[in-house]
Amino acid sequence: MKAEQILLGKRVLVVDDEKDILELLVNLLEVCKIDAASSFEEAKLLLETHHYDLAILDIMGVNGFDLLKIANSRKIPALMLTARALNVESLEKSVQEGAHYFVPKDEISRIGTYVADVLESIEKNQNPWVRWLKRLGGTFDVIFTGPSWREKQRDLMEKLNRTSW
Repeated sequence: MKAEQILLGKRVLVVDDEKDILELLVNLLEVCKIDAASSFEEAKLLLETHHYDLAILDIMGVNGFDLLKIANSRKIPALMLTARALNVESLEKSVQEGAHYFVPKDEISRIGTYVADVLESIEKNQNPWVRWLKRLGGTFDVIFTGPSWREKQRDLMEKLNRTSW
């Protein structure tokens, strides 16, 4: 199924402290019903008072991991978006704390594809991290200085490769 069909009419919360990133996300996800927040407090209120099909959470600047806890408590899937926290530790924390995807801001132009991956995986009761590995594994091999990072993170890789969610 095409990403646009999956995204059509979905309610998505986008959270980032950078206004230009928020505007870009709103434009890239124009087929969705979007709420945008630029602070932790604003995002917390929206998460606590609305239901979303998915939340896109910046890690830095808006306490993304604290927002992830709130999203999880409300059963709202979350995609973590980052530039400054682009490291193995943040990836591992994202997985361990229940995020559904981890995207570098350099890949923001393809955000619709990644959001669709999460939503379709949930619909099919599949692990979205399997799709993440297929789409972004090579990118992270470069970012994390080669595929050896996967060997060092065996437990994480096992979790990412499980087909059921």
